[in-house]
Amino acid sequence: MITITNLSKSYGFTDALIEVNLEIEPGKVYGVVGPNGAGKTTLFNCLAGLTGYTGSIAYKQKDIRNFMGFLPTEPYFLSWITAREHLQLICNARKIKNIDLDKANIFELPLDRFASGYSTGMKKKLALLGILIQQNQFFILDEPFNGVDIQSNLLISEIILALRAKGRTLIISSHILSSLTEICDHFIILKDGRVVQQANRDEFADIERQMKKAEIGDKLQRLHL
Repeated sequence: MITITNLSKSYGFTDALIEVNLEIEPGKVYGVVGPNGAGKTTLFNCLAGLTGYTGSIAYKQKDIRNFMGFLPTEPYFLSWITAREHLQLICNARKIKNIDLDKANIFELPLDRFASGYSTGMKKKLALLGILIQQNQFFILDEPFNGVDIQSNLLISEIILALRAKGRTLIISSHILSSLTEICDHFIILKDGRVVQQANRDEFADIERQMKKAEIGDKLQRLHL
């Protein structure tokens, strides 16, 4: 269980998160949706311990970073290090041994090329592969489908479902709502740094219709298409 209480984060005079209160139950997939600037990435950075905040985030495990896999929107890799070396490095960090990296390379990445020279989609897949082979219990995936080819998107969706079946907890953000409706148990809607609504999977279709009506409004008519 992860309990978030009155979580707030500001950048100067800009409030990125405002008194967010959430409970994340184990063994479920949570989808975080909202427009650009809603606070999704800031929320994930707070959960991953990458930025300071006010309020509290309480984890069941004391050393949550030893069980957490974080996929940022734009993964970063050290210069002059191959993808194989990157994977071996993060395995070493968790003292994971005897990993057959070629067998684990489900995305068929060129492991002996420099990771910094990968395309955007390849970097995303390499970063995801890394946190998967670490055997984490809790995953934060910021836009895992963004910039990735269709075939890999299908595979990522199946990976998420398999992790949920094993009792892992996942929090995912995406602008592709159709992808989230197939894999998420619960949805958290953010807007202007606040949680404006929460819903279970069977309620999300109605919420999606409401979101379309609110966001589209008369904009198409104004374009005179």
